[in-house]
Amino acid sequence: MPNTIGQRAIEFHNLAAQAHLEAAASHNKGDHLSAHEQSKLAQEHAAEAHRHSQELAKENK
Repeated sequence: MPNTIGQRAIEFHNLAAQAHLEAAASHNKGDHLSAHEQSKLAQEHAAEAHRHSQELAKENK
């Protein structure tokens, strides 16, 4: 994982995007269980990205 808060936020945003793409691919294949699991993972990564972004914003005030 990257070292700075900003880099971590970017990494989690990218992980969330990748999980969304994988969820869409699973859904298109009819694998709704995997799609749901990937969507949940995307939500978790997005929440982490948001948390790091908020932390970064506080540091830059």
